[in-house]
Amino acid sequence: MKNLIIDATNEKIFFSIITKSQSYTTTYPNSRENFDRFITLLSNFLKINQTSLNEISKIFVNLGPGKLSSIKISISIAKAISVSKGVELYGFKTDDIVENKYEKLLEINKKNFLINNLIKPLYSS
Repeated sequence: MKNLIIDATNEKIFFSIITKSQSYTTTYPNSRENFDRFITLLSNFLKINQTSLNEISKIFVNLGPGKLSSIKISISIAKAISVSKGVELYGFKTDDIVENKYEKLLEINKKNFLINNLIKPLYSS
């Protein structure tokens, strides 16, 4: 079981794959150029870490608060993968992550504290 985490609400676009025994992470600058090629960055990240979308069982996407364009592209890509591959989709908020420990999302998810298949973004002004 592989979990994909997408977080583009901060200074960096963050991708992570977390399994029971391993985790792979990469970041990219949160820029207009990288949003234009967001899916390419994600595809390359998965390829480098020898993971296909068919191996992803859950996707966690940050709902904010954050910039409008960052949240919209993240959620759109996560929803597209979820619908096309039948992957469970969960939303989390920036406050759910303490000290960049994204693996805590798996623990929070077990307690049913994350939003499942219901995405309500929190845009900052």
